[in-house]
Amino acid sequence: MSDVARLAGIERRTLYRHFPGERDLFLACSGRYWELNPPPAAEQWRSIVDPEARLRRGLADLYDFYARTEEMRASALRDAEWDPLTREIVEHRGGPVMAAIRDVLAEPLRGRRRLAALDLSLDFHAWRRLSRSGLSREEAVETMVRAVLGQ
Repeated sequence: MSDVARLAGIERRTLYRHFPGERDLFLACSGRYWELNPPPAAEQWRSIVDPEARLRRGLADLYDFYARTEEMRASALRDAEWDPLTREIVEHRGGPVMAAIRDVLAEPLRGRRRLAALDLSLDFHAWRRLSRSGLSREEAVETMVRAVLGQ
């Protein structure tokens, strides 16, 4: 908190008046970040009846989000591995969003293997691996659609 106050050019007591603890500061900062970088709204995909088309659209939107937020997301997920507060904030912000995305995309799918492949397709690190292997967003989406649907 001392470093934050110093970098902001304010006294610590001013910082503590607005943010009584580190958790409050993390929540405020992460909330602002999500306002500026909103995740895809999964509910909009429910109107897509065809499972393949729904999956393709959902993954395209999700992968666009991952591309826009890659640096911050990678740092947060890395830090969440060892820092309990970061883990809490990552779960607080991202958990419900990812659950909603999975629910909407899983709705028309049947079978344990398809759902397991869907989980893989939603994973940030899996997307990053595909992206770093030289696949375009469209190629990454198509690869995962085929994997999920067993094509």
